[in-house]
Amino acid sequence: MIDDAILQKLIKRVLSNGGEYADIFIEHRKSTAVQLEDDKIEKVIAGATAGVGIRLIYSGKTAYAYSNDFSENVLMDLADTVSKAAAGAERDIIIDMKRKSPEVTFLIKKYPGTIPMSEKIALVKLGNDAARKFDQRIKQVNVMYRDSCQRVKIYTSEGLVSEDERVYTLGVVQVIAIDGEVIQTGYEPVSGLIGYELFDENPMDRVALKAAQRAVMMLKAKRAQGGRMPVVISSEAGGTMIHEAIGHGLEADLAQQGLSVYSKKIGQQVASTAITVIDDATLPNKRGSFSFDDEGTSSKRNVLVKDGILQGYMYDRYTAMVDRTSSTGNGRRESYEHKPVPRMTNTFIAPGSLSQDEVIRSVDKGLIVKKMGGGQVNTVTGDFVFEVQEGYVIENGMIGEPVRGATLIGNGPEVLKSIDMVASDLGFSVGTCGKDGQGVPVSDAMPTLRIPEMVVGGEVG
Repeated sequence: MIDDAILQKLIKRVLSNGGEYADIFIEHRKSTAVQLEDDKIEKVIAGATAGVGIRLIYSGKTAYAYSNDFSENVLMDLADTVSKAAAGAERDIIIDMKRKSPEVTFLIKKYPGTIPMSEKIALVKLGNDAARKFDQRIKQVNVMYRDSCQRVKIYTSEGLVSEDERVYTLGVVQVIAIDGEVIQTGYEPVSGLIGYELFDENPMDRVALKAAQRAVMMLKAKRAQGGRMPVVISSEAGGTMIHEAIGHGLEADLAQQGLSVYSKKIGQQVASTAITVIDDATLPNKRGSFSFDDEGTSSKRNVLVKDGILQGYMYDRYTAMVDRTSSTGNGRRESYEHKPVPRMTNTFIAPGSLSQDEVIRSVDKGLIVKKMGGGQVNTVTGDFVFEVQEGYVIENGMIGEPVRGATLIGNGPEVLKSIDMVASDLGFSVGTCGKDGQGVPVSDAMPTLRIPEMVVGGEVG
């Protein structure tokens, strides 16, 4: 890391020509990846990166520069380059650096860096063997292991110093099952802000079996019947829909630019009274958790929608300055090569009071979704389309046969306003969220809930 005295000089240099705020982001990252495909280890990668990013906010604009060279001369040149973006007179600057203590910490039991590479290779082979042995119709298996240890330090012109260590571990199994002309895919990931103990709780062979079972089961599934019908989304499906249908629309930059259907709607009813939406980076060991965001703001639990009423947006420092409010701790970046923008962390619909069985029994004829696939959403209109990777018909309040080829088609605000039953369970999904050309780790969750009527794409008849 860089000496505090040099960092103070850098901050002063950045602000020497004016500006309202400046910060310095320092990152050191070590990572490992092992990929197995077609019964062969295709990739074994271990590496390290490090760099510095310097930012200035001035007159509602941002200047940003970065380098992987830590020498003082290079960093001073970066500071000068950023400083020249601000027009104004030189001024005296006094910065008294004070270290912040984290309000939330996370326990890592087994640091991935202490685990031999041979054990990580054996792990992916275990997943491959388990998937292939499950059924002879499993024709392709892809197993991925990744870990990352990121240490960051953020210095701000407010005189605050924040340090965070983030250990991410991930395992993914994807299988393809083929029976005649029918091809189905099964996909199962596990991940978190957690060490290698992730696989004590989620053994890779068990992860592989879930993916294999899903793919093989869907081979015999009938094609879904399309039309308007009640839809139950199980907690097992995770929170993909909430992430896309409302999450991105509550990021402050999109709301401020008028690129969100939720722009200028704080205090208005945007969902049914059964819906409360929370973004919480303080949850233990979830993939979107951290002690400080990438601007040094302490992680927070932010209630975005309460009983259907929009409470506020997710802010980083820049968008908070635009709206004259405070950051919500959602300033995130992929690496030192990127400036921070408002991003989700762990976003979920709060559980209700009903049981999952009560929700399912309320449907005479409809669809239950137990695993979401890919999808897309228009944040301006709220319109979305999602694939259903695992779905079943509901008949007379009972889960029936599996169906394939279903899609969910709707509008985020309309669907959220129509939800009338919310169960007490909660299931998380994990992923890497892309925005502005950069990805960050997130998790999403929903309880089992009922949408009384929505369009299901499938066969007509």
